[in-house]
Amino acid sequence: MITDEEIRKIIAPLLLSGAKMLDKHCPKCGAPLFEKDGKVFCPVCEYREKKRREEMRSVEEVLLEKLRELASSLPKDIEALERHLEVMEKLITVIERYRRLEGGT
Repeated sequence: MITDEEIRKIIAPLLLSGAKMLDKHCPKCGAPLFEKDGKVFCPVCEYREKKRREEMRSVEEVLLEKLRELASSLPKDIEALERHLEVMEKLITVIERYRRLEGGT
């Protein structure tokens, strides 16, 4: 369901920009569909998807930073190095999963 915040942040500016609100609604979220420049779209679903991708990128950035930290501080002791590399491998696996969820970006 569409929230008041989404109406204020998404729909009001669209109307002011000249987008046309249609008499059809999104089957996914129930928000009104819009048309602008010949393109029919659901602004709420587009906004939510963009927000989700930004959140995922942010998580990925944190994981990559941790991976860089680990890579720059490899221990000399073999047992500690093995544990260190195991953690790095797990981080890489998680990063790869996030990228697959994003559609390969």
